[in-house]
Amino acid sequence: MKSTVAKLNTALTSLSPGDGLREVASLFPQGVVFSTSLGQEDQVLTHLIAKGNLPIHIFTLDTGRLFPETLDLLARTEAKYGNKIQVYYPESRDLESLVAQQGINGFYASPENRKSCCYARKVAPLKRALKGQKVWVTGLRATQNQNRGQMNKIEWDESNQIIKYNPLLDWSFEEVLTFIEAHKVPYNPLHDKGFISIGCAPCTRAIGPDEDPRAGRWWWESSSKECGLHTK
Repeated sequence: MKSTVAKLNTALTSLSPGDGLREVASLFPQGVVFSTSLGQEDQVLTHLIAKGNLPIHIFTLDTGRLFPETLDLLARTEAKYGNKIQVYYPESRDLESLVAQQGINGFYASPENRKSCCYARKVAPLKRALKGQKVWVTGLRATQNQNRGQMNKIEWDESNQIIKYNPLLDWSFEEVLTFIEAHKVPYNPLHDKGFISIGCAPCTRAIGPDEDPRAGRWWWESSSKECGLHTK
């Protein structure tokens, strides 16, 4: 697998995101999926996949605690591009057990509680969505935080046993915004109110002009600002 990943990195690193997505879809027919959180980067990729008519299945995770604006964006995105985005939800038994153990907002109590909540609401549904697939496309960018700055465009995700492709890894935030404006890509209005990285409503706040882009996520704790989806 290491040699396959190395070859793919060589083949895809110099390609534009659109060309890279087309190449991956060609190399792994019916085996490429894209997980969108409906963030700005992910909206760029949804646009490229839809406009390129690429055979890449798009899905998202509804944790049950999303902002209304995020759900509205999901509907607007489907309407604009004419593509259905499959929605995965947490298992009801997992949520019932979680809330019984820590309460409805127990994630504020400790990092361990928060990670348990993220696992039930995001990580477990993601594993169901990725099962049996060959390539997982993400909208990660290297400058989002220190962890992501160490990633490659093509990686082997050991946790999910899948090849991960990050076509926007070397894009700047300004490039994302320019693309969205030029192509009239729909985006979450919360971005205009200082919400740069948007997750669950109780776990996301707006940030100031000098704060790290991920500072608005789980602001009450000191952590790497990850939920567990993007770990090797």
